[in-house]
Amino acid sequence: MSDRVKIVLLLAPAMIIIGVLFFGGLVIGLMRSFSYMPIIGLTEPNFDAYISIFTSREFYLSFLLTFYIAFVSTFISSVLAIGAALLLRRQFIGRAIVNFLFQLNLTVPHLVGAIGILYLFSQSGSFARLAAEWGMIARPSEFPALVFDPYAIGIILQYVWKEIPFIGVIVLANMQALGEDYESVARSLGANRWQAFIHVLLPLIFPGVLSASVIVFAFIFGAYEIPALLGANYPAALPVLAYRKYTDVDLAARPEAMAMAIVIALLSAVMIFLYVRYARRRVRS
Repeated sequence: MSDRVKIVLLLAPAMIIIGVLFFGGLVIGLMRSFSYMPIIGLTEPNFDAYISIFTSREFYLSFLLTFYIAFVSTFISSVLAIGAALLLRRQFIGRAIVNFLFQLNLTVPHLVGAIGILYLFSQSGSFARLAAEWGMIARPSEFPALVFDPYAIGIILQYVWKEIPFIGVIVLANMQALGEDYESVARSLGANRWQAFIHVLLPLIFPGVLSASVIVFAFIFGAYEIPALLGANYPAALPVLAYRKYTDVDLAARPEAMAMAIVIALLSAVMIFLYVRYARRRVRS
C-alpha cells in the first residue's frame, strides 16, 4: 500500500464527518432557503425568502448591529492585545505569573463570561448597587444601561474581555519569534521607540494580527449565545434574528431563517477568502 493511499485512508474518517455534517447541513440549509421543504408541501424552489429578507428593514438593522458589534469588538481587542503583548515580552519580576493570569480566561466559556457581565454591569448588578450605596445614584435602576442596551456595550465588553488574550497570545508569539534585532537596528539609525514600533515592528507582526482578527471577527459575526443573553430585543443581532425565525410557530418563516444563515455563512467565507488572498500577497512580496 503506497503512502498516498495510507494518508487518504487515515484522513477519510475526519473528511467523512466534515463532509456529512458541514457540507450536508449547508446543502440542506441552502435548499430550504430556496423554500424547498417537501415535508410541509413546499416543492417549488424560489427566491421568496431572499426577497423577503433583503426588503426587510429589520434585516438591515440587524446586519448593521452585527457588523458594528463584530468590528468594534475586534478592533478594541486587537489594539489592547498588541499593547499587552508589548508589555509581556519585557523581562520583569513576576512575568510568568502575569502571563498566566493574562491567558487564564482563555479557558473560561463565553457563557460564563456573559453571566459575569450580567452580575457586574446590569442595572441590578454589583456596580449599580455599589454606586447606589456610595450615593453616586439614588437607586440602582438609575445606573447607565450597559446590558440589553441599543449600543450593545455589554456584548462588546464580553467579547473584548474574552478575545484580548486570544489575539495577545498570537501576537506575543510573533514578537518573541522576531526578537528585538530589527527594532535595535532602527533605534541605532535614529528612530525613537514609537517610530521603531510603527515603521518596523507593526508591519512585521501585522499578518499575525490580521489572521487572529479575521478569526475573531468571523466568530463574533456568526455568534448567537452572547447577543441572545446580553442584547436588546430590537434590533437583534443577525444570528438571533435567524434563530427567532427558525423557531417561529409558522413553518413558512423557516426559509427566511435559512436564508439569513446562508448570508452569514457567505459573508464569513468572503472574509476568509479576502484574508487568504491578502496573506498570499504578503508572502509573495
